[in-house]
Amino acid sequence: MAERLEDILDEHLAVIFCGINPGLMAAAQGHHFAGRNNRFWRTLHLAGFTQEEIRPENDRTILQYRCGLTAVVERPTARADQLSAAEFSAIATDFEQKITRHAPRFVAFLGKAAYCGLSDQRDVAWGPQSKTFGNAAVWVLPNPSGRNRAFSLDQLVVAYHQLRSAAGEIQPHSWPLSAQENTES
Repeated sequence: MAERLEDILDEHLAVIFCGINPGLMAAAQGHHFAGRNNRFWRTLHLAGFTQEEIRPENDRTILQYRCGLTAVVERPTARADQLSAAEFSAIATDFEQKITRHAPRFVAFLGKAAYCGLSDQRDVAWGPQSKTFGNAAVWVLPNPSGRNRAFSLDQLVVAYHQLRSAAGEIQPHSWPLSAQENTES
């Protein structure tokens, strides 16, 4: 099993999607959202972020759509509720510095648990937040995990599409972008 799921990040992305932590299958395969029942890639496509549904083994292609992936807590678990509040507190400063360093327009937390753990807020609403995180606008989206059946696929798509609309035009590019394109973003 992989000890750590590698981030898929670059500077000045439109959106960095932040999972709570890697699932065991994602860590074992070395690819984000690799669980057979995870709806992330389908939701992303249906919400208009990608031109096609990306397969987990091709997760790095998300950079072509000016989006990136990371996990708030690096430790893989079978369920997110196996993480402690202390784990979120311990990484809060480093995680915010990571977001600041990569300078996305939006940071999207997939599930309330991670954002609540990092922001010391007990209750947050879905969607845009009033505070920034690492100088990026914050959006809280429902977690697409197959274990999260509180949201149907249609509800996930609607929620993710709201962020897609707020992010504006995200044109696919060959990666890496030229220096000129980077400054235009």
